[in-house]
Amino acid sequence: MSSYPLETIRHSAAHIMAAAVKELFPDTRFDIGPSTDDGFYYDFDMEHRLVPEDLEKIESAMRKISGEKRPFAKMEISRTEAESLLKSQNQTYKLERLADIPEGETISFYQCGDFVDLCRGPHVENSGQVGAFRLLAIAGSYYRGKETNPMLQRIYGTAFENDKALRVHLNMLEEAKKRDHRKLGKELELFTVAEDVGPGLIIWQPKGGRIRNQIENFWREEHYKNGYELLFTPHIGLSNLWQTSGHLDFYKDAMYAPMEVDKNNYYVKPMNCPFHIQVYKTRNHSYRELPLRWAELGTVYRYEKGGVLHGLLRVRGFTQDDAHIICTPEQIEDEIEKVLKFSLYMWKCFGFNEINAYLATRPEKAVGEESRWEQAISSLEKAVNKCGLKCEVDKGGGAFYGPKIDLKIKDAIGREWQTTTIQFDFNLPERFDMTYVGADGQKHRPYMVHRALLGSLERFFGILIENCAGAFPAWLAPEQIRILPITEGQHEATVILENKLKDLGFRVDTDMRTEKIGAKIRDARNLRIPFIAVIGEKEVAAGTVSVRSRREGELGAIPVDTLIDKMKYEVAEKL
Repeated sequence: MSSYPLETIRHSAAHIMAAAVKELFPDTRFDIGPSTDDGFYYDFDMEHRLVPEDLEKIESAMRKISGEKRPFAKMEISRTEAESLLKSQNQTYKLERLADIPEGETISFYQCGDFVDLCRGPHVENSGQVGAFRLLAIAGSYYRGKETNPMLQRIYGTAFENDKALRVHLNMLEEAKKRDHRKLGKELELFTVAEDVGPGLIIWQPKGGRIRNQIENFWREEHYKNGYELLFTPHIGLSNLWQTSGHLDFYKDAMYAPMEVDKNNYYVKPMNCPFHIQVYKTRNHSYRELPLRWAELGTVYRYEKGGVLHGLLRVRGFTQDDAHIICTPEQIEDEIEKVLKFSLYMWKCFGFNEINAYLATRPEKAVGEESRWEQAISSLEKAVNKCGLKCEVDKGGGAFYGPKIDLKIKDAIGREWQTTTIQFDFNLPERFDMTYVGADGQKHRPYMVHRALLGSLERFFGILIENCAGAFPAWLAPEQIRILPITEGQHEATVILENKLKDLGFRVDTDMRTEKIGAKIRDARNLRIPFIAVIGEKEVAAGTVSVRSRREGELGAIPVDTLIDKMKYEVAEKL
C-alpha cells in the first residue's frame, strides 16, 4: 500500500507513461500530463498515429520502468537554463508553457531515468511506487483547448494504490460502458443527434418525449406545491439586455453570434435570469410581496467546443429547470433551507439517496457588501447542517457575484455527478437596479438567488438513463406495460385490456405479430418494460392475465384488477 496521495501517484504515472512513449517514439514532443479525478492523461505530438494496440506496448514499457525503480529527481534551474534545455530537446510546447510561469516563480524539472519534464510536482520517490496502473484510451486534443491550434494525441490512463483498487475501478468502467446513455439512447430509441441539425443539439424521440413529459409534469406540480409561479420567456433578446446583464462583457465567447432584425442585434439566450428580472421590473414591489419564487423550464443555447460535446451530458442547446428567488435579507435563511429540502425531495423521488454538498465562499475579488456575503454564507451553512448533509467547503471558490452550494449525487455504480446549484447573486440586482419598498418606506436592494434543481433536462436525462441502465421506474417508463396475445384468437381480449388500461391513464402497447410468444417476451424484456402481460386461451376463459413484473419477477395468472392495483402502487410509490 502506497503512502502517497492518489493525485501524486497518478501524476507520477503520467510521467512514467511519457517516459515510455519517449523510449518508443524518440521524436515525440510533449505538452501536459496532469492527474485527474479518476486517472491521468498526457498530450503528445508525434508522427506516429497511435492505435489501441500501441497502448499494450506503452504499458509494457511502463512496467519495465516501474520495475527498475528509477528515482524522481527534482531540479530547480533558472529561466535561461530551462529555455536552453527545452530548445535542445525541441520541446516547443513546453517552451510555451515555460513562458506562462510568472517571473520570480520557481522553475522546476523532474527527471526519471532519461526523461526530463518541466513540472512543479510533487512525485513519488521512485517509479516503483506508482502502484497499479492501466492505459485506457486514445483521443484527439487541441493544444490549449483551441480548435485553431494543432491537434495532439492524448492517452488516458488510471492508477491506484494497489491491484485490488484498480480492479474495482476497471469493473466500474465496464459497467459504465453497459450503461452509457448514448448506447442505450439509441437502442431504446430515446433521443438522437442528427448531423443535418448540428452537433450538441438534441432531438427527443417519442419514447424519450414520453419520459420528458412525465418529468416536466412532476416538476411543475411540485413547484406549484412549493410556492413557485411559472414563467415563459423568449428564446432571443436585444443586445442591450445582455449588455446590462454583463453577459456581453464576461460571457460572449459562449454566446452565439447575433442576428440582425430591424437594424437591432438579437442574441439567443444563454441564460434565463435577465428575462425574470424584466418581470420583476414591470412594477414597484413592497416587502409585503416578498419572497417571489419564479421558475421556468427555459431552453438556452451556449457554444461549447466540439471536442467537449458528449451525448446528453455536454450539449449546445438545453432546457434548464431554472428558478429565481427574490426576497428580503430577513427571509433568506428560510428560503435557502426550503430550496435545499425541495431539492433533496426531488432527487429522492428519482431514486438518488446519496447526496453531498459543496459550499464555495467569497473570492478575493467580489462585488457586494461583505456583510451580505457573510449572511449568505451563513444561511447556506445552516441549511446544509439542518438537512444533515456532508459538506465540503471551497474557501474563496465562489463566483465574484456570490457564494453557492452545489449538490452532488452518487449513482448506482458509485459515480458522483454535480447537479443542484443554489447561487447567490449580488451583481444583477445592482446592474438592473432592482429595489423594493421596506417597512420603513425606503427603497432597499433585494436578495436574489439563482437555483436549478435538476440542472438541465438533457444532462439529467443522461444521468437517469445511466443510473437505471435504461430500466426506468414504472412512473417514468415510456411504456409501462406490453400485452402479448399468444395467438390471433386473443386479439379481441388484448384490445379490450389495452383500452381499459389506457382509460386509467397507463402507457400501454400491444404486440400483435405472428411471432412465437417466447420471441415477443424476449423483445419486451430487452426494452426493459416494467410489466408484461400474456393472454392465451386459458387466461381469456378465466378472466386473468399471466404477468411478469420487472421488479418482482413471474407473478403467474392473476385477475386484471390485481394487475391494475400493482401498477397503480408502483407508479404512486415511484418504484
